[in-house]
Amino acid sequence: MRCPYCGGLDTQVKDSRPTDDSASIRRRRVCPDCGGRFTTFERVQLRELMVVKKSGRRAPFDRDKLMRSVQVALRKRTVEPERIERMVNGVVRQLESQTDGDIPTERIGELVMEGLKAIDDVAYVRFASVYRNFREARDFNAIVGELEAEPEAPPPAPAPARRRKEPQAS
Repeated sequence: MRCPYCGGLDTQVKDSRPTDDSASIRRRRVCPDCGGRFTTFERVQLRELMVVKKSGRRAPFDRDKLMRSVQVALRKRTVEPERIERMVNGVVRQLESQTDGDIPTERIGELVMEGLKAIDDVAYVRFASVYRNFREARDFNAIVGELEAEPEAPPPAPAPARRRKEPQAS
């Protein structure tokens, strides 16, 4: 790992532990050349994924590109960053476990749309408008109609009332 301060290549790991979500490993590093200390976050990659574009061209899967596109769809929406991170991690895990390494762009788009639908309807419509290449207002109407036709999730059941212990008369 290259030192961000001096560019040295021989950095040493001083501490290593999983992050709270266990999706990556946090490493504290020190550079013996300049004494600089810094933190890196490393993800476990199960296999090398290749994206197969509509043109047939292949490109390495880029998790950061996926994260950026999800963040664009969620721009100015009040969604916790942890939820976004969990959704993207879920998409990547599904891709790693369901494929032999070659992923059509359509599969990635469908998984992202499923994830966004569960998080935020507006972000879902935004992403769908780009992914499905909407040309007219009726394209938006169709997808909003699909959302409205789906039954809403029932509200959570109220917690059972706790009974207070009555003082006993002696």
